[in-house]
Amino acid sequence: MQNWKDKNKAIDAWQVLRIQSEFTLGFETLSELGPSVCVFGSARTMKGSKWYNEALTFGRIMGSEGFSIITGGGPGIMEAVNEGAYESASNSVGVGIELPFEASMNPYVTKGITCRYFFTRKVMFLKYSQAFVAFPGGLGTLDELFETLTLAQTGHAPKFPIILVGKGYWSGLIDWLKDTVHESKKMSEHDFDLFRVVDSAEEAKEKIMEFHTKYRKDNQINF
Repeated sequence: MQNWKDKNKAIDAWQVLRIQSEFTLGFETLSELGPSVCVFGSARTMKGSKWYNEALTFGRIMGSEGFSIITGGGPGIMEAVNEGAYESASNSVGVGIELPFEASMNPYVTKGITCRYFFTRKVMFLKYSQAFVAFPGGLGTLDELFETLTLAQTGHAPKFPIILVGKGYWSGLIDWLKDTVHESKKMSEHDFDLFRVVDSAEEAKEKIMEFHTKYRKDNQINF
């Protein structure tokens, strides 16, 4: 039994060093990005589809506004946004994750790191972004979205805009939050002010810029 405990202690100690090295690499790589927008969305989105094209447009127009783009670095929505940023000569950042079933960085990432742990990856998303946009996605997108909303709700992060793109896609979730979660007093009416729902890349950009203009005057965010 003692040998088993000693072995686990040694493994845990090395794991701490691995986690520390991921944070160090991420901080060194991303610390000078400047204003950045983080985009979540499905890796399964097909090239040429409606949401792929909207994500491509979003990356392009936000890059043209001087924003760096941060994604998970994979295919689908992530690739589309990185492609748009790449075309606009903006920083096109990928923060990847080691997965057995997902390809490495998409070809439009110009600055990338790969994490072993999901939580270190999410720290990079949240630490270096001043806006968050969620395109249609699955469990990974929902995980990232709700982590972001929780930090905004609890005040553990500076004020930032959170935009959901695709009214039809997100309407069922929002109805459930209103009709079930809010009605059972598990969330506040004010929590619905934490995010906005739009239907296009251009609308998403407008919401981000409105937020930027409003809060920059009060020095509440550092755009």
